[in-house]
Amino acid sequence: MRDAKRRAVGPAVKTSPKRPPRTPKQVVGRVARWLLALGLVGALLVGAGLVVLYQVIDIPNPNEDFRTETTFVFYEDGKTELGRFATQNRVSIDLEKMPQTMKDAVVAAENDSFWTDSGIDPKGIVRAAFNNAQGNDRQGASTITQQYVKILYLTQEQSYKRKIKEAILSLKVQRQQSKSRILEGYLNTIYFGRGAYGVEAAAQAYFQRPAKNLDLRQSAVLASVLNNPSRFDPANGKGAREDLLERYRYTLGRMAELEMITDEKAEKASRRLPKFPPEVEQSTYGGQKGHMLEMVRKELERLGFSDSEIKGGGLKVTTTFTKKAMEAAEQAVVEERPEGFGDKDLHVGVASVEPGTGAVRGFYGGQDYLQSEINWAVAGGQAGSTLKAFALAAAIKEGFSLTDTFDGNSPYVLPDGTEITNQGDDDWGSSISMVYATQKSANSAFVDMTMSMDEGPEKIVKTMNDMGIPPAEPKGRNAAGFPNFSDGLDPVATVALGSATVSPINMATAYATIANEGVYAPPFIIEKVVDDSGEVRYDHNEVAAEPERVLDADIAADVSYALQQNVTGGSGTAALALGRPAAGKTGTATNGRDEVSSAWFAGYTPQMATAVMYVRGKGNEQLQGWLPEYFGGSYPARTWTNLMGTLMEGLPVEQFPEPAYVDGDAPSGGHEPYVAPPSPTRNPQPTRKPPSQQPSKTPEPSITSEPEPTSSPTPTQQPSPSCDILGCGESPSPTSQPSPTQQPSPTSSPTSGTTGGPGGGGGGAGGGNGRGPGTED
Repeated sequence: MRDAKRRAVGPAVKTSPKRPPRTPKQVVGRVARWLLALGLVGALLVGAGLVVLYQVIDIPNPNEDFRTETTFVFYEDGKTELGRFATQNRVSIDLEKMPQTMKDAVVAAENDSFWTDSGIDPKGIVRAAFNNAQGNDRQGASTITQQYVKILYLTQEQSYKRKIKEAILSLKVQRQQSKSRILEGYLNTIYFGRGAYGVEAAAQAYFQRPAKNLDLRQSAVLASVLNNPSRFDPANGKGAREDLLERYRYTLGRMAELEMITDEKAEKASRRLPKFPPEVEQSTYGGQKGHMLEMVRKELERLGFSDSEIKGGGLKVTTTFTKKAMEAAEQAVVEERPEGFGDKDLHVGVASVEPGTGAVRGFYGGQDYLQSEINWAVAGGQAGSTLKAFALAAAIKEGFSLTDTFDGNSPYVLPDGTEITNQGDDDWGSSISMVYATQKSANSAFVDMTMSMDEGPEKIVKTMNDMGIPPAEPKGRNAAGFPNFSDGLDPVATVALGSATVSPINMATAYATIANEGVYAPPFIIEKVVDDSGEVRYDHNEVAAEPERVLDADIAADVSYALQQNVTGGSGTAALALGRPAAGKTGTATNGRDEVSSAWFAGYTPQMATAVMYVRGKGNEQLQGWLPEYFGGSYPARTWTNLMGTLMEGLPVEQFPEPAYVDGDAPSGGHEPYVAPPSPTRNPQPTRKPPSQQPSKTPEPSITSEPEPTSSPTPTQQPSPSCDILGCGESPSPTSQPSPTQQPSPTSSPTSGTTGGPGGGGGGAGGGNGRGPGTED
């Protein structure tokens, strides 16, 4: 048909029918399928990523602070705690030593699926992620395993990167350690507040008892507190107690729900919080404890322990200190120092050393350690006439005798023209015995004694060193002494007068050598060190050198006899109040400005040696005119007596050996004992006592135990109304315990220069510069 339409040139076009539009249901299904596919791919990628991370992330070394354990320092009994060293206050204990209530309470409050989960909480992580993404308070959603991993291996950084690492490490730890091991580690590292890391330290901090003794209520409190220590610490006020009570009841309720305890026990315990003992407010280093701990720390270092071991090695250190001796020293200082003079300006150093062992039993270092770290029991001061005891020992070793005589008049002139004066410029006689010179503390006689020996200064210094006074320069790091040197201890003519600086600990050690009949024992303060595994790392008894005899017993007995006379009738009569045999020596020293710079009393009984030192300011400042009394026989001697009275309580009264009157070949002439002309009626001389003497050239009859009437002697410059074994002078007869009427009055003026007065005694500006730096008393 012609009129039909012609088809366009080209291939035929096929048409298809239009699809009907998708319903909403179909659209949702299509999107869901895509999301599912993407989710599966994402999950596979995340899974692969986690597998890779699991392989490449290794468990790191624990954070150093959480590997430490507290080092404990104990008194001599090994049980009473003196103090501690710690990076963190932590004491690790085995899980078996933790009460079941504590373990259950922590699991119930922190992670009730702990025993069955894989170490992580995926739901909690997602919940925390959404919460954090919405800007709310950041949540950790951590299991006990995750918390343990974070504490032990990671930082406290709040980031998703850290959370991923935490989760992976938790999975690894979960596979490598048992649940019990993880719980034990967690309870030994988690922070409970009050500076306490771990349940053992927390039990002590909150309830003052070991963790093994915690009951249900106390366990529930600690399990509640660790969730937020600052918020739930009951010591932080009423609000904190109310918050704690709410959390505490939650913990008990969860324990009941998990059938760890019965509902009845939970209900009964939840009625109230347990009692909390008063929180002990004390500084680790406050008072004298700081001085003690610093001495212990330095000594541990000297013994070879590293700083990390000392602060975090969990050591158990037993010292030589006794609580009784430490408290007695502080009490004596507080009770005897003058009113109105505190530790800030008046510094008192005290030390007590046990004869025969060298154990430092107690000391007083002065000002609170937190106010001043200077320990005056170690720092010391100019020793004054306390060093004369060692000149006596050296002279007897060289051949002199107690009865040999020396020039006691003032001044004594050295070959170079230097003048040595006695206190008050008193004359005690041109020929006075060693004993009388000691009783009067006559500087001139001791310088004469020193110069009468070949190389006398050197021999006196050596005797000091042998007996426990360290040399001017330390002989190596491990040399004995606290400190192991004595500044200014030089071999000069006036060395016995005490311009050298000596510590009370070293002085007490040297006097303990005399008390121990000439046997020296080096001072020490550490008995034993045991590490956290129970191994003994140091035992003094196994490594200490044997005590060494440095003086013949007879020489020590003679020195003791002379020092007893200083107590019974010389400048140290305040020590008579001890009520038992005592020997000692007073001492005062003058500085380069001719000012009295220190006051001492050092003495002993057979059981204990103690040295007391008073100094001012920087340790070398004027005492005269500042203190009401400034001689060694005043405050120092009374402090010594107070302290020793406490230390001697309950101990038997022991006697000193009788003097032996050792007499050798004197190194020089002119020092023979003075022999008085015979009296009209001669009486037998006392047993073991040589003839008496007198310093005056005026003849006088000899005396016996009961002096006979004689005519008055020709007046001389020397006070010599009577003569006996002590020499000639205003002194009582040398009995072991003079009657009260023979004792000098303790209230006499110390400036009189006689035996009267607790600070009486010879001395004067001496030292190496004549009337310049030197000693008194």
